[in-house]
Amino acid sequence: MLQSLLCLPPLESLVMVECAYNRGDIDPTFLRGHLAGNRCGKARDVLARVERGSDSLLETLARVLFRDAGIATETQVWLDGIGTVDFLLEGFLIVELDGVAFHLESRQFKKDRRRDNAAAVRGLPVLRFFYDDVVHAPEAMLAQVREVLNRGSSRWPQPEQPGFGPYRRSLKP
Repeated sequence: MLQSLLCLPPLESLVMVECAYNRGDIDPTFLRGHLAGNRCGKARDVLARVERGSDSLLETLARVLFRDAGIATETQVWLDGIGTVDFLLEGFLIVELDGVAFHLESRQFKKDRRRDNAAAVRGLPVLRFFYDDVVHAPEAMLAQVREVLNRGSSRWPQPEQPGFGPYRRSLKP
């Protein structure tokens, strides 16, 4: 992991380190302890972006993309009546990343659509993206996200506003 932090492009090393961290194979504190000195600044910057919770490299890439675009991004958020969502952007936009193999399996596909419906009933929009969107067309994906965020903030309840009530997000059970 140290070599990846020192030698690979930042995003690639972030994905590798975060995957190992989320599996419990490495602790960022251990890595940080081996990155002293002036020549390790970029590696420490990457390490500072490592988070617990991403279920896939795709989620790591999307989280970095959203945050670098200045979008308030929460990951793996439990929403009462809906369940855990991949992302909650600006407190009201749910973004889900779907792997074709898993999310197009009949049972999971139905479960995802029921969750989308529950979100819509509560006034929360949902956008779903695939690997190709995140990796090969990130600007198009960001354009769609920004469009909903720009139009949506006055349409859907915000966590800070009265009335968000029973749908307020809570910690994962």
